[in-house]
Amino acid sequence: MMVRKVTKAVFPVAGLGTRFLPATKSVPKEIMTLVDRPLIQYAIDEARAAGITDFIFVTAKGKSALEDYFDHAGELEAKLEADGKHDLLEALRSSNMESGAIAYIRQHKALGLGHAVGCARRLIGDEPFAVLLPDDVIAAEKPCLQQMVEAYAETGGSMVAAMEVPPKRASSYGVLDVAEDMGTMVSVKGMVEKPKPGTAPSNLAVIGRYILAPTVMENLDRITPSAGGELQLTDAIAMELTQGRPVYGYRFRGERFDCGSKAGFLQATVAFGLAREELCDEFEDYLHQIVAMRKAAQ
Repeated sequence: MMVRKVTKAVFPVAGLGTRFLPATKSVPKEIMTLVDRPLIQYAIDEARAAGITDFIFVTAKGKSALEDYFDHAGELEAKLEADGKHDLLEALRSSNMESGAIAYIRQHKALGLGHAVGCARRLIGDEPFAVLLPDDVIAAEKPCLQQMVEAYAETGGSMVAAMEVPPKRASSYGVLDVAEDMGTMVSVKGMVEKPKPGTAPSNLAVIGRYILAPTVMENLDRITPSAGGELQLTDAIAMELTQGRPVYGYRFRGERFDCGSKAGFLQATVAFGLAREELCDEFEDYLHQIVAMRKAAQ
């Protein structure tokens, strides 16, 4: 079976980030930093590791800082070069995107994830494509999307990243109805978006990494909007099953942080801070002091 290589990725970044107000009044949520890199940089680095060469951002009004972040900073680079600060120079250049590698599309109305992904259809054409949600930051020895691309090369079809969640939390996710569990991979017979408590078909939740067949774009024109007028991406993926095309869930190896929530963002900050060799000792000592002081106060 010849499986077409995945080289394009869609990044839906049009959200208002209301859970992080007032910071997001003027700063796009995707620019908020974990240690010293913005959320969007983690997503870009993961996509690059998976072989993505074409980056498509679905943005909205007020996101110009996001576009500026990926531009070259000639004067700053020259200054770092002259000062011999080569480590900083290398870190800065990792944020550069070459001309033509990145495209920006405006989503004029907030009509759901499915609508945002559909905005990129003309640039996707008839190719398979990845979708990465920057709110989901995944710490993994091998980047999550790279794991998925390697598995996709054997299966084709469409694939979603999946993780096990407690039953009481299933109603916050899209949940897989599993046809066959093959360990790392599961074949899917259905998908339910935010099932009512106690009705979830499994405890395997979909998180923000997808590899999708181009026919999913066509399905976005056929699905029925939700009561709020939003188009659900899971509905368009589930339609692949009714049309006889396979969908797989992939249990990735790594730890996912929901950086769309304040608690998840703080948890990620601690985890990524402790993972940095130059920070871990001092940071860990501080955390121990905080814990000790709280216990003493109790």
